[in-house]
Amino acid sequence: MATENKPKIVWNEGRHRFETEDHEAFIEYKMKNNGTFMDLVRTYVPSSKGGLGLASHLCVAAFEHASSRSFSIVPTCSYVSETFLPRNPSWKHLVYTEESKILKSSI
Repeated sequence: MATENKPKIVWNEGRHRFETEDHEAFIEYKMKNNGTFMDLVRTYVPSSKGGLGLASHLCVAAFEHASSRSFSIVPTCSYVSETFLPRNPSWKHLVYTEESKILKSSI
């Protein structure tokens, strides 16, 4: 059975993104609402690296980071909202909604 070669994704806090080790593919974010929301604003994978699943790996890294820090995700990037989340519904609980705002304020 072949093992999946999972690319190493690193958090580049200074540039507000998660990226591949070669810095070529990345997902950018902006922190909002006093640092409680992570707005995923752009995913970029160069055409030379297309089809490798890098965008999905970048999203997973961002969602894992947000989950470990109790951030909500705002999926501004169309790849995140239209492709990643429909394919990976287990992450939807992190997505900011008005309902999640109400729930967090009642805790």
